[in-house]
Amino acid sequence: MVPAGFTGRISFGPFVLDGGTRELRRGADAIHLTPKAFDLLSLLIEQRPRAVTKSTLYERLWPSTFVDEANLSILVGEIRAALGDSARTPAFIRTVHGFGYAFCGHAAVVDALPAGSPLAQSTFWLVSKTRHVALHPGENIVGRDPASEVWLDADSISRRHARIVVSDDRTTVEDAGSKNGTWLKGHRIETAERLSDGDQIMFGSIVMTFRLWTGGATTKTLA
Repeated sequence: MVPAGFTGRISFGPFVLDGGTRELRRGADAIHLTPKAFDLLSLLIEQRPRAVTKSTLYERLWPSTFVDEANLSILVGEIRAALGDSARTPAFIRTVHGFGYAFCGHAAVVDALPAGSPLAQSTFWLVSKTRHVALHPGENIVGRDPASEVWLDADSISRRHARIVVSDDRTTVEDAGSKNGTWLKGHRIETAERLSDGDQIMFGSIVMTFRLWTGGATTKTLA
């Protein structure tokens, strides 16, 4: 659960919710939410996986204020549109009919790291000519599923194609049983293999480069 007054970052699917900057991001891209929609998403994540009653949501979002009941459903629709979520097949926001709403996705605090941890000093990216995708600590799924942390919308990509795991001492890439395979430095990988700064990875037909930014060193974009 998100601690009260949380100002860190929460990761879910390909998104990061930053309580300190009040931003919702997908990789390097900021996704616009109105202040009330941001508060609602934060509240649902805070209470996960419990469902929150509509009356509680009204009290928290509009204290001591009368508002039209439609306002809450409008905010939920705004959040779903921002996340690419669906009311019928929800990945993140579930409607509990006659009761309220619940956050139904997996979420984790991603920046509660010791000050001396290598991860606290570094950021990790997958880079191509047209894209820069930030990787968060823990498991990052690469796939054609829009809920993947690294979403690659191409026919050669399986829905759950590969996984990249960022830990305190190393970062690895592993194929997830994809049809067209995952290739590292020219060879098809069969098990988890360690990544180094500048390594080229091919997911199906998509080539990306793993980049590491540490301290004051900048990440270079490769051609």
